[in-house]
Amino acid sequence: MDFLYLDKRIAVCVKPVGVLSTDEPGGMPSLVRQALGDEQACVRTVHRLDRVVGGVMVFARSAYAARELSRQVREGQFEKEYMAVVHGVPSPTQGRMEDLLRRDTVERRTCVADRPGKDVRPAALEYETLAGREGLSLVRVKLLTGRTHQIRCQFASRSMPLAGDRKYGAAEDGCGVALWSHTVHFIHPETGEKMEFIQKIPDIYPFSLFLNE
Repeated sequence: MDFLYLDKRIAVCVKPVGVLSTDEPGGMPSLVRQALGDEQACVRTVHRLDRVVGGVMVFARSAYAARELSRQVREGQFEKEYMAVVHGVPSPTQGRMEDLLRRDTVERRTCVADRPGKDVRPAALEYETLAGREGLSLVRVKLLTGRTHQIRCQFASRSMPLAGDRKYGAAEDGCGVALWSHTVHFIHPETGEKMEFIQKIPDIYPFSLFLNE
């Protein structure tokens, strides 16, 4: 387990691609407990990453910390930024996306809805295009809401699916879904200190095209 920060209240670590965020056998809380050498340790998920997404994650190590971090998530004080590689070039190269999203629980997909309705929720993000290579763009994304598959759905709905994301229309790119949890900002639940953690993009395709950016 690659810990970026650890104290009695929180654990900040790097989630590997392919591992669940939730507390079940083989999930991140279980792996954190193993790394701590205490199978009974309190390790609670306060925000999630898709199984196919890796990068920075924050876990609470007490009930109090879990409540406080969850409050920050609800109130927008817990900020998350991602790096994504998308097909095409966003236009404009920097901006904001706002949509109504509906979760299809049967197909396990998120869809853009054309009107408000049951199970339809607003979604917003900000993005900045950092570089382009070989028909792909490296994009920094700041989530303003936290809907399931939000980034993947919103870019795909604009004909810019993430590289490797066949669920949302990408071709066979020879890679996994090109989405990485790059930065988190939050307030330490005990000390009140402003915390920031950054994990650079991995040296794997297609992120490797942009490592010198």
